[in-house]
Amino acid sequence: MIKHLNDNYETVEYADKRFVMLYDNVETEFYPTHWHHAIEIIMPIENGFFVETGGKEFRLSEREILIIPAGELHTLPAQPGRRIIFQCNQDVLQNNLALAPVMAVFNVPLHITPDIDRDLYLRAKKAMLDIYADYYEDSEITDVKIYLNLINMLVAIREFQLNQARETLACAKDKMVQYNEKFKQVLKYIDQNYMYDISLDTLAEIAGYSKFHFSRIFKQFNSMSYLQYINLRRTRAAETLLLDPTIPITEVAMRAGFSSLSTFNRIFKEIKHCTPSSYQRFYCSAGKGPMQTVSSDF
Repeated sequence: MIKHLNDNYETVEYADKRFVMLYDNVETEFYPTHWHHAIEIIMPIENGFFVETGGKEFRLSEREILIIPAGELHTLPAQPGRRIIFQCNQDVLQNNLALAPVMAVFNVPLHITPDIDRDLYLRAKKAMLDIYADYYEDSEITDVKIYLNLINMLVAIREFQLNQARETLACAKDKMVQYNEKFKQVLKYIDQNYMYDISLDTLAEIAGYSKFHFSRIFKQFNSMSYLQYINLRRTRAAETLLLDPTIPITEVAMRAGFSSLSTFNRIFKEIKHCTPSSYQRFYCSAGKGPMQTVSSDF
């Protein structure tokens, strides 16, 4: 069972000050709808597995892989079999600027199967099996090896996504390189100015495209609209501010770039599945910050 569940929020506990957790799960048990700050990756080993997340139902065959982004509600119905359930602290990846280009992988749940792309599937499966082997290795560099395997998998996925976008947009490789450079500038601008009003006109001008073309290409590259990305960036900033109970909720909203308290409450709840005040209460009661929380034992 999930050890620490407050409403539908799970507090994740890493063993021995680690930032990863792996379960060789054989329990036929129902795990109710919940979310946490851990990125979760599931791979059935014996029998398939059924997962509800992101408003969809995913049916995984043996050795297929499902990546569930941090903060995404998910439900695991009781099912016999054996599966690897891997969780890692998203902050370890998110706080590394060099990994920013691959973080779009975690925008939406992702089901990796041989039918999508066999090479990608084989690379992802190998990464998961290597993570499994490394997890039980008694070495001071075990977690480093795990993260290297995870990063290799993320790079493979992001390369696949960009190739898919290129095919969808029917453009040459050099054009995709140009798009990449343009959107790096756009994302950097958003990261530096999320606390202010950001218009579509401004972002389109930075990219050098029309508003229509910019909106369409941005969504192809990031699996979300530019507005969704801005709201996600503001919500992440609000998460950090909420860890200080001396800052009023209204001030958190303003400093994170939300135009009103009602807008802040609505968007925060859409993304984090709880109100800002509930989020703050979770951490105050636990006496922890995001770098110290992630997933409990089943």
